[in-house]
Amino acid sequence: MQTSNSSLDPPSVSVTIGEPQKYSDSIIGEDSGPENVRNSVSYCQEQLVEEKAVIVRSNTSRTRFSSPIWRLPTEILSEIFLYCLPEDEHLMYTSRQAPMLLTRICRRWREIAVGLPMLWCRLQLQMRYDDWEKRAFCYDSWLKRSGGRPLSLRIRCRPDRKNLQSLLQPYVQQISSLSLDFLRNAGPFIMEDFLALKELTISQYYLDDSPRAINGSLSKLPVNLRRINMENVWINERQLYCFPDSAWARLTHIEITVDGLYAFARILRLCPNLSHLKIVGVFHSIQIPESVMHTNLQSLCMCWRVLRHSGEDLGLFKVMTLPNLRVLEASHRGLWPHEDFMEFLTRSKYPLEKMVLDSVVSTTARQRAEYATLIPSFDIISGAGRPYNVDEEWKDQYL
Repeated sequence: MQTSNSSLDPPSVSVTIGEPQKYSDSIIGEDSGPENVRNSVSYCQEQLVEEKAVIVRSNTSRTRFSSPIWRLPTEILSEIFLYCLPEDEHLMYTSRQAPMLLTRICRRWREIAVGLPMLWCRLQLQMRYDDWEKRAFCYDSWLKRSGGRPLSLRIRCRPDRKNLQSLLQPYVQQISSLSLDFLRNAGPFIMEDFLALKELTISQYYLDDSPRAINGSLSKLPVNLRRINMENVWINERQLYCFPDSAWARLTHIEITVDGLYAFARILRLCPNLSHLKIVGVFHSIQIPESVMHTNLQSLCMCWRVLRHSGEDLGLFKVMTLPNLRVLEASHRGLWPHEDFMEFLTRSKYPLEKMVLDSVVSTTARQRAEYATLIPSFDIISGAGRPYNVDEEWKDQYL
């Protein structure tokens, strides 16, 4: 035993093991009966087992903490864990990636990960009928670990949503960002009591499906909701008239895809506090112009193509007055309505500070030079994503 390669000191090991040997010798010397011999041997075996356990624990401890990562403070490990999260906006519940993966390394890592709420604030929830109880338990465990912090959730909505909304009910005061993916035959998702909700994204995967689910979801919005992204949903003017003015009046940011230019005017009327609007769609010219003034809109991004009457002026800038518009971005394959746009600037008292046109917008060099003179920041973005140099073109044309 004294030749052991243990990291413990040899003298302490020999003394500990040697004492039982002396004790057994004394017993055998006094009475060498079989019973005494068996008792002595059993005692020695117990001592050897205990000594072996001490040696194993010592070696394991020294090996475990020999790597620097085991000596890192909890605060440093917590920061590292945050960098381990996938870059996806919403995380999947899977043991193959963080944060769940971090709970499977060792006890200390699990304790740190479970106790770090920032790891558990983003989640994608899948609705499946075969294993819902198991999924609900896992999702609930995840959400509890968020520790009351704001939550960002993505939900794939299916026809049966009662179980899902029951699961989310304890966390409605935490959900600040929500993304809803509407699958076929899905019903409305009621979120009026999601008082912490500030950002909402809606996607529709079946364009031929009934808009009932989306219309029902948007008819009653939470009072603190300020941003809606519906670029993956086709919205027409008829749908917009289904929404009460009070439901949309508090919105400040909208990204939306519309069918028809009349929907644009309806959005401005629905949202008097709107400051940022991105609108994508298929437009046709406005047959009966109706003037629209919006005093709070500061940023407008427009991307459209003309379905019919492509040679006609859309009439868009004839009906708009936006006295506080600071940024305008436009992408339109075809002639740019220069005369109407200049009248719009005059009517709105030249508020623009920045204007960006896609290179597919058909403008003349003289028009671009005029914009560069009137607007402090004017750029044309080429197909490659780099700014078009207006000054150089103006010099080439006129100098």
